[in-house]
Formats: sequence, structure tokens, C-alpha cells
Amino acid sequence: QVQLVESGGGLVQPGGSLRLSCAASGSIFSFIAMGWYRQAPGKQREMVAILSSGGSTNYADSVKGRFTISRDGAKNTLFLQMNSLKPEDTAVYSCNIRVGVLRNYWGQGTQVTVSS
Repeated sequence: QVQLVESGGGLVQPGGSLRLSCAASGSIFSFIAMGWYRQAPGKQREMVAILSSGGSTNYADSVKGRFTISRDGAKNTLFLQMNSLKPEDTAVYSCNIRVGVLRNYWGQGTQVTVSS
């Protein structure tokens, strides 16, 4: 019964910034990891940033130093701060919460378009 809703996407010029949010409908008492993924048309979905339950983070090489993943546990919200955006960052960004080896939840995705 967990529901995830992403927001914050939109059109931005190269070099600009966006902050994505992922709100969970209910309290998640135990999870393995939470993260952001993206998929451009005709391309494979790729991991962008992962936050483990222990607080460690992992980033795709292409976004490291530009993107930051964080969460507000009290509000059940996951964030992705995206700075210095590039055209190649254009994709649908989706939130994922993994609660088991075969149990995970996805949001509907939010479009990010980086273009002049």
C-alpha cells in the first residue's frame, strides 16, 4: 500500500538547477535503499543516486559532484538536488524504495528537460 509521487521536474536551461521530491504515502519502518533512476527515450533506465538505510550514498559517474540525494525521514520524502544541469540529463526521473529482495516501489516519474 505504499505510494510514491515525484514532483519538481520541468524545463531548465543548461547550467540551471532543479530539486526533485518523492513523497511516500505512509511510514516505511524498514527499507534497504531509496534512490533515483532516470530513463531517456530509447535508452535503458540507469541509476542516478542511491541512499542506503545506513546513510551511505552512491552516484552515477555522470552526475557525481552535481547531484545530491537526501531525505526527510519525518516527512517520508526523498530529494534529488540537481545542479549544473546538462542536456544529457534530460530524462524521466523516477523514485524507488526497496524494502526487500523482490519488493520495491516506484513512483510515476517526473520529466526533466534541459534545453536552451
